[in-house]
Amino acid sequence: MYVVATAGHVDHGKSTLVRALTGMEPDRWAEERRRGLTIDLGFAWTALPSGREVAFVDVPGHERFLSNMLAGLGPAPVACLVVAADEGWKPQSGDHRDAIAALGIEHGLIVITRADLVAQDGPDAAAARIRSVLDRVRAELAGTGLAGAPAVVVSAATGAGLEDLRRALDDVLAATGAPDATGRVRLWVDRSFTVRGAGAVVTGTLAAGTLSTGDRLELLGAGAPRDVSVRALHSRNAPHESIGPVSRVAVNLRGLDAEAVHRGDALVTPGAWPLASVVDVRRTTGDSLVEAAAELLVHVGTATVPVHVRPFDDTHARLTLQRRLPLVPGDRLVLRDPGARTILGGVRVLDVDPPELTRRGDGTRRAATLAAMSDGGDPLGEITRRGAVRAEDLDRLGLTVPADAAGVRRLGQWWVHEPVLTGWCERVRGAVTGLADRDPLAPGVSRGAALDLLAVPDPVLLDAVVAEAGLVHEAGYLVLPGEHRGLGAAEHAVAAVEDRLARDPFSAPEGDELTALRLGARELAAAERLGRLLRLDGSVVLLPTAPALAMRELARLDQPFTTSQARRALGTTRRVAIPLLELLDARGWTRRLDAGHREVVR
Repeated sequence: MYVVATAGHVDHGKSTLVRALTGMEPDRWAEERRRGLTIDLGFAWTALPSGREVAFVDVPGHERFLSNMLAGLGPAPVACLVVAADEGWKPQSGDHRDAIAALGIEHGLIVITRADLVAQDGPDAAAARIRSVLDRVRAELAGTGLAGAPAVVVSAATGAGLEDLRRALDDVLAATGAPDATGRVRLWVDRSFTVRGAGAVVTGTLAAGTLSTGDRLELLGAGAPRDVSVRALHSRNAPHESIGPVSRVAVNLRGLDAEAVHRGDALVTPGAWPLASVVDVRRTTGDSLVEAAAELLVHVGTATVPVHVRPFDDTHARLTLQRRLPLVPGDRLVLRDPGARTILGGVRVLDVDPPELTRRGDGTRRAATLAAMSDGGDPLGEITRRGAVRAEDLDRLGLTVPADAAGVRRLGQWWVHEPVLTGWCERVRGAVTGLADRDPLAPGVSRGAALDLLAVPDPVLLDAVVAEAGLVHEAGYLVLPGEHRGLGAAEHAVAAVEDRLARDPFSAPEGDELTALRLGARELAAAERLGRLLRLDGSVVLLPTAPALAMRELARLDQPFTTSQARRALGTTRRVAIPLLELLDARGWTRRLDAGHREVVR
């Protein structure tokens, strides 16, 4: 399905045109039909000659209902601008043109209606009148996305031109391109009501993504986000198991009252959208932002939210929204003065998580930064500004890092600015080498100290930085690789113990011998970390190969064996044999059967 929103001055025949095209009544309220005036959004649908199905969102044209008009036009990808041949361009025609321009709508068509009312003046006069009206419309649309839109002249009353309109609409829709059916969902709610026996139903225009029954979604409104699930789906009054874009869709939500949902709320894919209350923007249409009032209304999707404006220059400003909205860079917003019934202009979101501005001159500097950003968001700028960004956070922002991007690196789930990565590596390596130089026996720099030093946003990222810096993890400490480490003044004493144990593997030096060599607990611990020595309970020191050598001898004994038999086989004392056998038990190499016997585990 395709979705088209009408636009145009009040009483120029938008609803009549939709009624003639679809055979459906778009005015939903009795008061609308009684007054002949569209007040709220209307909906109708039909099939075009090609078989394409198109749904119309009919919007009110009166200035008093400008907010409702923007709610209908906001989510629609295609607009049908209606101008009456007998009245020509009118004030609300300009408001609707400004809305189309502010929303960046680039697909649509121009319909000159009520041609029958000028035909009575004769064919030449009618043709001249229609030509004059169309010339004015073209001039007014200059600079907008509809500047080159096709134009059709119709009379809904007589049916003249309706087939031409259907064919023209077919051509416009064919040129819109395929929407992303696999993307994340953001459905702006335009209606909510209760169906007896089914519960809450909300409707909206699904512009991207696919909805299916059973889907888990998040409802975003004025309060806290709420988890909801899709009980059923309808489109064009028919049930569907799954609906893709672009479609008018009615979503039956499980376990929710319709009173809890309002126009302007959004149903979104959970966790897929950032929620923004402060955004930095660039003016796309309208007058200077410096001249704008400080308190305005912002329209996006079907939402209308009060906003405080802090201009940086004529083109860039910061908007502080009264409530959080699911926004991403590139989104189009419409600004409106709550005290006036006109549109001030449009802005484009550049940053949904901008930095705080606390110092003098921050606004000027921020304007320069924003001026350098692209309209669709700047992934490289995001990475540069933050130093490191999770890939999933960029995905939430709808930003993709180019394959040939320079100056950034992908480390696991993070994108990192290369100068930041270089600085991190230099600082952490400097801390480790500096500590090793000052104190060769130190176990290394703890992970906690490294996190404090670098202010890395995630411990997982620290691991990648450590690897980049050529360091290794050992028992919770960051150290230089083994070949770059030593024992300082204890080197000769440790080497002497190694020589002794190489000749007699189970002749562990006594405590007074170690003291004489100036090998205390700290020196022995450092030697053990380097894999030079093995410490057992009771201050017994052996080589790391001692357990394997012991197993070779014990395997030759009759099984099971006693502690005394093991001691004699190893040629050592009970001081050494008992903690060594306990180590072999702990490793599962031997098994203790009772107080006096063990066996080798085969």
